[in-house]
Amino acid sequence: MIVNRRDFVKVLSGGLVAGLALPFPERLPSGWIPPRRRGDFTLLRRNVGIFTARGGTMGWLVNDDGIVVVDAQYPDTAAAFLEGLPGRANRAMDVLINTHHHADHTAGNDVLRGEVRGIVAHRRARELHEAAGGDRPPRGLADTAFTGEWRIRIGDERVLARHLTPAHTGGDCTVRFAQANVVHMGDLVFNRAYPFIDREAGASVRGWLHFLEAEAADADTDTRFIFGHAREGFGVTGDRSDLRVQADFLQAILDQAEQAIREGRSRDDLLAAETIPGFPDHRPIAARLTAGLALATAFDELVEEG
Repeated sequence: MIVNRRDFVKVLSGGLVAGLALPFPERLPSGWIPPRRRGDFTLLRRNVGIFTARGGTMGWLVNDDGIVVVDAQYPDTAAAFLEGLPGRANRAMDVLINTHHHADHTAGNDVLRGEVRGIVAHRRARELHEAAGGDRPPRGLADTAFTGEWRIRIGDERVLARHLTPAHTGGDCTVRFAQANVVHMGDLVFNRAYPFIDREAGASVRGWLHFLEAEAADADTDTRFIFGHAREGFGVTGDRSDLRVQADFLQAILDQAEQAIREGRSRDDLLAAETIPGFPDHRPIAARLTAGLALATAFDELVEEG
């Protein structure tokens, strides 16, 4: 799907986006003031930057012709983002793109909703986001649900969101700022940290490998990548070599799980692992994200494949 800024706004005003008849939810109550949380804005290059506070790294483009935001963190940090976004000057934002449905990337959608003309996500990410709300679907659901690719031009910057295959979840997308040569990877890179592989949401370790290899192949030595998460001491931005480390890690857990299956070892044997040989820099960034869980999840995938 390819749109320009003018057409995107026109379609939104008509209430029909990508085949979905979705009226915009109401703004937040007029008396509601979210708690403030300080965050850090960093300009990377050519009007593209990142915001870090709590949750997955947010990305942004601000130029004379419009504003694009990638991911929304949590309500408090989304409010801090709105307050401090450099160059915004109280302008409405053109589009918010969610890289996937997890709450640390989408819970702030409700706060940004009243300030953005539309929210975009992969079709499966929107479905998972809606399902996560149970009987009360989130107000910040995407208006545009795409399948393969979605594009928009903001001034002289071309923005491409694309989904290739299930990876970290069943509905991940990356967001490329072509002129700036910057790519937001969402949670396809946990920089030197044990990743979350959300099998309940359709994740695939093999698919994740394919996605990383495709992004690396489309990049050059100057491409700057934005990562969803990183362990302390490593950054949330990097280059192709960091994608290679992530891919090598995923291949390693598949290889070790396959070896365990051949040897007749159990899932519990893998779950007890504290490290992954060959990856001394990797550490947990949350108590539940361990080396053993990554191995056990790869084991589950291989067993299901038969």
